[in-house]
Amino acid sequence: MPSARSATPRLDNAASFPRLAREYRTLSAMVWIYCHDLHGEDDGPCEECRSLLGYAARRIDRCVFGDDKPTCAHCTVHCYNAAMREHVRAVMRYAGPRMLRRHPVLAIAHLIDGRRPAPALPDAISARKSCAPLTTNTSPGPS
Repeated sequence: MPSARSATPRLDNAASFPRLAREYRTLSAMVWIYCHDLHGEDDGPCEECRSLLGYAARRIDRCVFGDDKPTCAHCTVHCYNAAMREHVRAVMRYAGPRMLRRHPVLAIAHLIDGRRPAPALPDAISARKSCAPLTTNTSPGPS
């Protein structure tokens, strides 16, 4: 029987990708604070917050920058869809100030990470983004 592949192989390998794993732990802590305080959940995040956390885990895991990933606020590539990006912003706006008290090490590490400049896109991706789509002119023009 073949082994099942994880949906988040980088996050599952925290020894090789410590920065990504720490970013996920930070976001997870923020979601727990947000959900506990605003949704009244004591046994973990509600379904909506679990869905957000699962989505964020896949986005963090698939980041093109790998372990050099900047914080999302300073990233040049926005990989979250608009609705999820707004939801994460709401979570961070609420939980961010409370992180210093509840998870000081993660909060300080996140603040330090936020001061790092965003790296340049990897060559293959930047080349793909800079290429204009090929179009053929099928409209009759002056001859």
